[in-house]
This record gives sequence, structure tokens and C-alpha cells, in this order.
Amino acid sequence: MNQKTWRGTIITILFTVILLCANPARAQSAILSTNSDSTVAWAAKSSLTNIWENGVGEGFRSAAQSITVTTGAGYGLEDFGSKQSHDLALVSVAYGYMLGTLWRDHWFRGNGELRGEFFSGAQFFPSSEWLVGVAPHLRYNFATGTRWVPYLDAGAGVSATSIGPPDLSHYFEFNLQATAGIRWFIRDNVALTVETRYLHLSCAGINLPNEGANAIMGMVGVSWFF
Repeated sequence: MNQKTWRGTIITILFTVILLCANPARAQSAILSTNSDSTVAWAAKSSLTNIWENGVGEGFRSAAQSITVTTGAGYGLEDFGSKQSHDLALVSVAYGYMLGTLWRDHWFRGNGELRGEFFSGAQFFPSSEWLVGVAPHLRYNFATGTRWVPYLDAGAGVSATSIGPPDLSHYFEFNLQATAGIRWFIRDNVALTVETRYLHLSCAGINLPNEGANAIMGMVGVSWFF
């Protein structure tokens, strides 16, 4: 092989090596550019779906939504006409929707929330009975500027139960509820909940007996916001 051939071969090899080295560099540059664009897009999407008006605990954005699962039990009250105490255990699933922006110019700064709840459970004293119900609720969430968000809640709906005399007439009943609780946000959009709930069951005189069943319950749960 003559000198010109060697030179041509060497030039060809060097050119090939340069191409092989240049292409991965370009690919890496493209990947970095793509990742950067994805990060910016994710950040933009994250800011659009933020549930808070101005940071955690500073009030929810209008139309923020939530799913909450709670469970608990409590003692019955022989009050308000009830002849027996009705000890109950419940599991509840609720959907929440923030009705507006933060009420700022009040000592009770916060947000109103409309909620829809389905609950199911049982009476475990004085007899074993079943219970299901649905109810719309209105809730007020107080803006504290911290990860602790207290609330007050009231609801009314319809129920079905096998609890019967001497206090209820079986099956169709209305339910009335009043709740005080607090959410602790362990993440910006996830909260643990603890609440005390009053539950009343009666049929408004549609059937007899209609003495009513009442219970005070302790409930714990978790909420996911989006």
C-alpha cells in the first residue's frame, strides 16, 4: 500500500471517529433540551392545578376539588326523644367543591365548600343493624396560614336502615348532621382529618314510631385535593 493510500485510509478513519463522537453529543444535547422543555411544561401544569390561593393554609382556590374517605364510631344518646342509645360505626366517602375564592376581610377568613357524601355502616348496640345514606353538606374551611385547617360542616339527606322500634320505624329515614373537625396537610394536596360528628336519624313523622336515633361520633380519614 503506497503513502497516498495510507493517508486516505487514515483520513477516512478519523472522519468516521469524529462523526461517531459528534452524533452522541448531538443526541445528548437533544435529550437535555427535551427534558428541560418537559420540566418547564410540568412546572406550568403544576402551577395551574395548585389548590391554594397563596400557599398552604392561605385559602383554597375557587373550584378546587377533593375526595375524602373517613371512618369512625360513636355512642348513642338517649336524648331529644330517643328511648334507647344507638351506638354506630360508619364509613364515609365524600366529594368536595370549593364554591368561591377566599373571604379575606373577616376574622373568620376562609372558603365555603359544597360536599356530597355517601355513608354506610352499622348499629352495634343495642342490636346489630345496617345503615346507609347520602347527604349534601355545606362546609366552611378556616384559613389559618398553616398546615392545620379547621372546619365546620352541616348536612341533611336521606337514609335507609334496619334499626326499628322503639325509636325508628325501619328503612326510610332522614339524616341530619353537624360536624367540627380539622385537616392536617401532610403534603400540599393531601390531608389527614379528625372530626367530631353529630348524627340524627328520623322520618319526620311519615311513619311511627318516630322518636329518633342520635349519636356523637369520632371520625378519622384522609383527603386528596386536585
